[in-house]
Amino acid sequence: LILNFEGLLCVLALYLGFASPPCKARIYTNHWAVRIAGGPEVADRIAEKYGYRNMGQIGDLRDHYHFFHSRTIKRSTLSSRGRHSFISMEPKVEWIQQQVVKRRIKRDFKQAPLLSLSSPAHSSPAQNNIFYNDAKWNSMWYIHCNDDVHNCQSDMNIMGAWKRGYTGKDVVVTILDDGIERNHPDLYQNYDPQASYDVNSNDVDPMPRYDATNENKHGTRCAGEVAAAANNSHCIVGIAYNARIGGVRMLDGDVTDMVEARSLSLNPQHIDIYSASWGPDDDGKTVDGPATLARQAFENGIRTGRKGRGSIFVWASGNGGRSRDHCSCDGYTNSIYTISISSTAESGRKPWYLEECSSTLTTTYSSGENYDRKIVSTE
Repeated sequence: LILNFEGLLCVLALYLGFASPPCKARIYTNHWAVRIAGGPEVADRIAEKYGYRNMGQIGDLRDHYHFFHSRTIKRSTLSSRGRHSFISMEPKVEWIQQQVVKRRIKRDFKQAPLLSLSSPAHSSPAQNNIFYNDAKWNSMWYIHCNDDVHNCQSDMNIMGAWKRGYTGKDVVVTILDDGIERNHPDLYQNYDPQASYDVNSNDVDPMPRYDATNENKHGTRCAGEVAAAANNSHCIVGIAYNARIGGVRMLDGDVTDMVEARSLSLNPQHIDIYSASWGPDDDGKTVDGPATLARQAFENGIRTGRKGRGSIFVWASGNGGRSRDHCSCDGYTNSIYTISISSTAESGRKPWYLEECSSTLTTTYSSGENYDRKIVSTE
């Protein structure tokens, strides 16, 4: 009853457009989203008149343009004022919004807290008539564990699907994250440039930014789990190893409503599935979700994407279980337009980081306690 009541409060807050905690100051950028009737030439003329630069249409959102103002402070706690703000009085300008930075957290592998728990006995790898020469194949217990092992509980019947020909062929997936190593030995064979873009740097190359902390590996990990090539002697086998895989670099910089919308509406007639493993803070204190442009991108994708069949948006449900976070407070995983994916440990138990809510549609294997085996992927 308590969980249901909390969930209803979160849904109501998201519906009313609240974001919490309200005490945090907004960070305004020098980027604007503008809806202008009349086409690109009209948008260019209005942008020039008020000192903006028209950076082009926002993703696949018709009549929505990205305006940049170089003489405005890049990041400020105050919204911009000045002559350029009179643009809202233009008859052709139907809507304008200065972009605000949104805090978005990657939902990455979680190390279990150190607890003195006894470890259940692991079953030995099953023998079967499918074998790949990829280096980590024997560690992929969640794929080739089956009824040949009496106490095996971790069978998702993936090999059964492969035997029937369901290997991801002719399916295009893109990972919305911190980039993707397009030249990775396990990914380049299936890499699809038409399903890729660097929204942070505004170019076509989604390669991650490398630094000493190696923080930008999350997107490549996610891509490997989906579509790492099979039987190439490298690393792992992707669940859909014949799928085409792309990546959008959009988390390695200021994330705004416009950044999310551009990512969610990239090439919707080519991309079948958009996969996202990130969201608002999983701290048990935050109610947040997609804003105006991202909501429009979701709706457009569902209505017209994938050649009229509707884009598929897959979302990780959250890692805030230890903070008593509730995934109904996350407007992405709680959206009617997304397929929300939760986690279970190898043992079949709920992981310590699990969030429970009614929006969860399915569950797959991930990390659990320290004695549970983990998912292996590219890096």
